[in-house]
Amino acid sequence: MHMEDFQTPDESELLTRVIAPARGGLARDVAEALLELTFPARDIERMNELAERNRKGEATEREFDELERYSRVGNLLNLLHSKARCSLKNG
Repeated sequence: MHMEDFQTPDESELLTRVIAPARGGLARDVAEALLELTFPARDIERMNELAERNRKGEATEREFDELERYSRVGNLLNLLHSKARCSLKNG
């Protein structure tokens, strides 16, 4: 592969490659522990506030950046949860 043929992947693509959620392969106790990972209630409230301000077009740049950070962490959690569910289903 030539460097000019290489497309720079975004964070989500890289995490999907590394975590490989469709492959499963986690021990049952690890998969169950991963499924317990979630945002605390105060963070969920904050995400909802930020999302609402963003929908209304009222979010500041700082708030939008904060919402993006929550989104990235949420995407990581989704990948880990997918891998855990796949592992439990196939294990």
